[in-house]
Amino acid sequence: MKKLSLVQMKENKKGKVVEIQGGLRLRNRFLSMGIYEGREITRLSHFVLRGPVAIKVGRSVLALGYGMASKVIVENND
Repeated sequence: MKKLSLVQMKENKKGKVVEIQGGLRLRNRFLSMGIYEGREITRLSHFVLRGPVAIKVGRSVLALGYGMASKVIVENND
């Protein structure tokens, strides 16, 4: 299994969150969006260069800024 950030993940791929690189405030913010360690997420698409990253968490579709997305480390099977 390979570990990479949401920014590096390819489109339409699933992965399990293994780490959130940030402090308590950032972790709580992700938790309020349903993103936490052990949760499966799908990267839907990304926008131009360092733009937002669209992901699917459960039944919700979210857009994370590039900086926030780079702090979420996932493990996938590719």
